[in-house]
This record gives sequence, structure tokens and C-alpha cells, in this order.
Amino acid sequence: MEHEGHTHGYIENKDRVQARLRRIEGQARGLQRMVDEEKYCIDILTQIAATKKALESVALGLLDDHLSHCVADAVREGGQIADDRITEASDAIARLVRS
Repeated sequence: MEHEGHTHGYIENKDRVQARLRRIEGQARGLQRMVDEEKYCIDILTQIAATKKALESVALGLLDDHLSHCVADAVREGGQIADDRITEASDAIARLVRS
């Protein structure tokens, strides 16, 4: 969901987030290569777990930025926008926990 006119908290760390995503992209390519080379199943599963953990780490960082900036700003404003941001954050957390 796009929020026009709003600066997202992660923008301050955009280069760091991009670098981490590029590393994860490399890990995913590495997984494809491992399958291509018919590596041992447990080694592939270990690499999948590491890739998943790296993605979760990025997600938690983005969530922290969102709570610190977007949600905190909305709570200061109050009203429906605050309720919407809190619901949105809660739904995002639930999706992360279920994934």
C-alpha cells in the first residue's frame, strides 16, 4: 500500500537495505546453482534456512523502521490514521509470524 507524501523510515538506510537484498539475491542464485550441480539435499536445506533468516532480518528491520517512524507519527496525529497504521502494522506482523 502506497502512502503518498509520506517519507518512509527505511529511506535513511536505503543503501544498507538494498545491499542486504542484493546479498539475498546472490544466495537465491546460489541455491539454483546448488540444485543445478546436484548438491547434497541437507546442504541445500541449510542454505535455504540461511536465506530465509536473512530475509526475516530485513523484514524485521523494515518493521522496526515502520513502527519508529510511520506508526509513531500517525499515533502523534491521532484519529483514524493512527488506528489504520496500527492495524496495518499488526497485520504485517501476523503475516511475518505465519510465514
